[in-house]
This record gives sequence, structure tokens and C-alpha cells, in this order.
Amino acid sequence: MILMIFLSRLIKLYLLIVFPLIGFAQKINREALVNRHTIVVKSLDTLSSLTVGNGSFAFTVDATGLQTFPDYYANGIPLGTQSDWGWHSFPNKENYNIEEGFKEMESHGRKVIYTPQFSEPNRKRDAVNFLRQNPHRIHLGNIGFELYKKDGTKADVSDIIQINQILNLWTGEISSQFIFDGQPVHVKTICHQQKDLIGVSVDSPLLKTNQLLIRIRIPFPTDKFLDSGNNWTNTDKHNSIITKQGEKRVVVQHRINDLNYVIGFSSSLNVQSQIKQPHYFTIQPSTSATNWSFTCDFSEKANNSVPLNFAAVVTNSQQGWNKFWNSGGAVDFSGSTDKRAKELERRIILSQYLTKVQGTTNTPPQETGLTYNSWFGKPHLEMHWWHGVHFALWGRIELLEKSLDWYKIALPTARKIAKRQGFRGARWQKMTDNKGGETSSSVGSYLIWQQPHIITFAELCYREKPTRQTLEKYSELIFETANFMASYAFFDTQKGKYILGKGLIPAQERFKPEDTYNPSYELNYWYWALNTAQNWRKRLGLKPEKSWQEVIDKLSPLPVKDEVYLATESAQDSYTNPLFLTDHPSVLGTLGMLPETPMIDKGIMKNTFEKVWNVWHWEDTWGWDFPMVAMTATRLGMPKYALDGLLMNIRTNTYLNNGHNFQDQRLRLYMPGNGGLLTAVALMCAGYDDCKEVNPGFPTDGTWKVKWEGLKKFF
Repeated sequence: MILMIFLSRLIKLYLLIVFPLIGFAQKINREALVNRHTIVVKSLDTLSSLTVGNGSFAFTVDATGLQTFPDYYANGIPLGTQSDWGWHSFPNKENYNIEEGFKEMESHGRKVIYTPQFSEPNRKRDAVNFLRQNPHRIHLGNIGFELYKKDGTKADVSDIIQINQILNLWTGEISSQFIFDGQPVHVKTICHQQKDLIGVSVDSPLLKTNQLLIRIRIPFPTDKFLDSGNNWTNTDKHNSIITKQGEKRVVVQHRINDLNYVIGFSSSLNVQSQIKQPHYFTIQPSTSATNWSFTCDFSEKANNSVPLNFAAVVTNSQQGWNKFWNSGGAVDFSGSTDKRAKELERRIILSQYLTKVQGTTNTPPQETGLTYNSWFGKPHLEMHWWHGVHFALWGRIELLEKSLDWYKIALPTARKIAKRQGFRGARWQKMTDNKGGETSSSVGSYLIWQQPHIITFAELCYREKPTRQTLEKYSELIFETANFMASYAFFDTQKGKYILGKGLIPAQERFKPEDTYNPSYELNYWYWALNTAQNWRKRLGLKPEKSWQEVIDKLSPLPVKDEVYLATESAQDSYTNPLFLTDHPSVLGTLGMLPETPMIDKGIMKNTFEKVWNVWHWEDTWGWDFPMVAMTATRLGMPKYALDGLLMNIRTNTYLNNGHNFQDQRLRLYMPGNGGLLTAVALMCAGYDDCKEVNPGFPTDGTWKVKWEGLKKFF
């Protein structure tokens, strides 16, 4: 008996040693975990807008459960309706082209052509601005309530009282209750998980008195940096008509230049529609009832299939979200005594919901997701790392892979850029669009840290699916990426080393391209990515590429001064110039976002972390900087700093009631912050290659009880 007990304990001890990172005997009640963070809204708070969606389509609502007050919410989290296919361009009447934005820069004795912006008022400036603005993602349509008091006056925001709105994260359903004109209104809002379609149910006595109608209103896109979806001007520049009016079906067709799509409204009751103004329609039941449900679908083409009803959308959403939450990773901090544990758990749950809803499109997501347009709705490839890496680490590789086929669409343009600049391979665009177009940018044209991202993504895919098929799927992208990287590096005969630059701006966007060379983060990224590309050749049975190996073997070392890594070799005043102590402290990404390589001395890296921690102007940073700090601290064995960095009390590290990462009045939501937080937490829990510690990003003093499952190690 004693021997059996001894053997049983020995087996348990062995399992805990060999499999410490799988949450042994710690099965998490995922539904209870998610439901602990149900979102509740009690007022018309413009920063508490809620979104339903499926990753390729999103619909954001105010406290009424629909998009009733778009103008009121325009300066908060706007009430957007966006899809991955909803792109539009204003007519190019002046025949502008990218060549008009070319500008030569001297680099190592030759001219390299970039596409910056221009401030002087001339055709060159106008051409560049037009190409930045077009194409742009658009808001497809505003679906809201039209509410009238008994005296016939229209509702104002102050008339909506006793609000109680709940987002059930487990099912993806928003339940909204409020009182208007003395009568209760209960609304349920939900989104189909495969179609661009919402379902809505309304219960209210106001239906019987014809005080509650549905409004469909279609805005005109702006040519501004931000588009909140409430531009009701320019009504003569687009066209909206009702193409079908049946007893229970109304179809609105919208045409704006080369974009043509339909909005299909399907009702549980007989309805009648009215055109109030151009692009402004109302729909109301023609039969007396206190309950009304409908669906509204957005499609590039008229849909002749049988419309789905509300119940079918509810079932679909419940099934889709149940599958999402029961797959992939989960992290549970219950039992922790650190007062920050509940808030971190909330941010983790809400960030999973938001990144799924806002950022799993067939293209790299835009920084403000599918809620409102920043930078004209265009995605930024350097941010794709922050949007996408976490999906792989949370066991949801398929959500990352959705956007990777886009790189094949963008490859021809990337090749053209490289060739134009005198390099081999493909140079990936920074600010781009759904078809991989090139956009002028005074910063983006000189960035290079987006270049190796596709190698990161492909390597994550291979770790999950180490097959010949995976190798063949991504090998062309990897090889063309590596070809550019090797040819971009310049061999300095005096130093006997390859250098990066001049003619670049690093991830910390505080340096002039004319002067900058050898940024630390980019150097290590070049080293890691080129080695990874060589490994892909080996896996495919190919010989190493000599030009890549030449750069690997002779790449410049990371620049050091006073036993601290510099931001760039060209900035010997990296820690004394106040300008260089703002923006992204990307020197930390050298070991954090990236794994340890022979390029790195961990002692110097620790000195660098401590220097940055003490002197950085943290108030002038971005949402993903804090997860980056946490990842570096984790890899350096400094878990206290990992948590303090991840939860630093700085405005740009604010996570609103709805989970959005608030930056400032210009960017009220910022999806790279949410994605970065999930990446950091995965690393803090599951660790990285060769990491022997359990939960390396959390203190071992007993204040944190960390249970997790389904997470993957990072590189």
C-alpha cells in the first residue's frame, strides 16, 4: 500500500515537472470566466459603444441597442458599420499616379526612390494626398431607431432614461433596456458569424402607438483622417433607392462611384417604408404588435436566397461564440490577492472578444478595427504583428491565417517597390489597402520593421502545422522577403560589416531617415528572420542561400554605449536627447518581441531595460508599448516589472468599459493595444523556447494564482 502511494505521488511529481505549462489538473470553467466580465452600460456614454460582429463585419451600437444617435457618438466610439469588402475611391479626375510622389534620397552613393508626403501646394502634394485618401473603407449604413413622443416631437438623447445595457460575451448578444416617453423598450442585437448580417428583436408598447420606427441612413465618406460615419452632406454625389418593397422585405440599393451594394431588411411583421430624404429611409410595422424582430444584411450583390429570421441568427451567434470561447487559450486569475488581477483578467477577456470581432478579416486590419476609419481606413503592415501574433499564441492560428493570403495579392506591388529602389525581392508596403496598393507617407515610406513580419507569421503557422503543405504555401513570400532584406543591407568595407541604413526610420519614429542607421531592434530582427528563412530552405531540402548567409555572418553588432544598447548606432545621444525618450521604446523589442539570439548580451539588455524604465517619457507612448515592456521583462526574468509595465497607469494604457484601448481624443480606440496585451500575457504564462519556468511573467510570492490552458510557447 505504501509503495502504491509512493508510486502515485512520484507519477504526479513527474507530470508536474515534465508538463508544468499545460495547466495540469486546472481545468478552467470558461463560461464562468467569460461571464465574470459581462459588460454593463448604464448611460448614453459615448466611450461605451458596444459592437457585434464576426471579424469581417462589425456593427457598433449606442445604449439603445442600435445606431440611434450617430452624431452624439461621433467624437466617442463611433457607431460604425463596416465590412472587409466595403472599399471606395473618389474619381481620379486628375489622373494622379504614385510616380508623381517619387522623391530621391542619396544612399551609399546612389539614388533610392521613396514616396514621402509633400506640404507645398502643388500638383505633387495633391497627388500624394489623393493616393493617401483612396481607396478608403466606408461606413455601409446607419441602422437606428426613430423615436417620437406622443406630441410628435423627435427623441433627444436626454429622453432616453433608465438605461440597462448588457453585452453577453459568451453568446455575442447585446441586450438593451431603456425608458422612452414613459414606456419600456427592450432590444436584443446580434450578428451572424459568417454573414454581414445583424438580427434585432424589439419589445415595446411604443410599437402599437407608431412611436418607434427603424431608420436606415447612408452617410457619405469623408476625405479626412478620421471618418465617424455621420457625414450627411454631399447627398447629390451618391445614389440610394428602394429596389424591392414586399410585405416583410425592403431592399435598399446604394451606389457610390464604382461601389454598388444592397441593404436587405427582413421583418417578422408586415412593414411599410418611406423615403424621408435622400439616403434616409424609415420602416415601421403595418400591423399592431408589441414585439417585432428583423434582420438586416449587407451584400455586394442582391441576395435572392430566403432571408434568415432573428431566431436563426441567435442560434448561429450562440454556436459561433460557444466554439470560439471553448477553443484556444484561457487564463484565470481567480484566487489572486494582487488587486490588479481582476482588471488584467477583464482586459484579457474583452481583448479576445474585440480582436475576434474587429480584426479577423481577409486583409490586415486597420488600427481602429471595423468601428471607425483612421488613416482613411487603411491597414498598416508594421501593426499587423500586434494585430495577429496573439492568435497563434492563443491556439487560434486559423484567425491569423485568414489575413495571410493577402500578402500574395500584395506581392506584385512589393516587388515593384524593391525593384524601383534597386533591391531584390519584395519590399512590403507600410500603409496600404485591400489590394496591396502603395501609399505615400513621410514616415511609412522609410520604415523597415514590417519587412520580416511575414516570416514571423509563417514560422508560427509552421510550428502549429509542420507540414510540407505549410512550407510550400509560404515559401515564396519568405524567400522574396529575405531577398530584399539581404540586398537592403549595405556592406561597409571599412567596418567589414553589413549595416542597415541610412535611409530608414526605425520603429521608434523619432529619427530622420537621412541620418539614421543600424537600429538595435531592426538589426536583431534581420538576423533572426534571415536565419529563419534559411531554416525554411533546409526544411524544403534546398541549399542555404549564400547572399543571406553573407549578411547573417557579417551583420553589424547591436550598438552599445556605456553598457546599454542604443536606439540606433547613429544616435549616440539615445538617452540624453529628450526627443529620443518619447514614442515607442522599441530598443526593448530587441529582446521581447524577438527571441534571444547570438546578437544579444542579456546583461547589456537588462541594463538597457533599467535605463529605459527610469528615463522614458511614458506619457508620450502608444498602447502596444506596455505589452512590449512586459515581454522584455519576462524574457529577462523580471516578472514584477512585467506586470508593472503591462498595467502602467498611463492614459494610452487605458482600457475603457467596453475593453477598447483609449489613446487620446484622436484615437479613442486602438486595436494594437488589445492584441499586444494578449501576446504579452501568452508569453508571461506559457513562456518561450528554452524557458524552464512556470508562468515566467508572474511573481512567485503567492499574490498571483495563475491558471491557464491552450496557450502556446513563443519563439
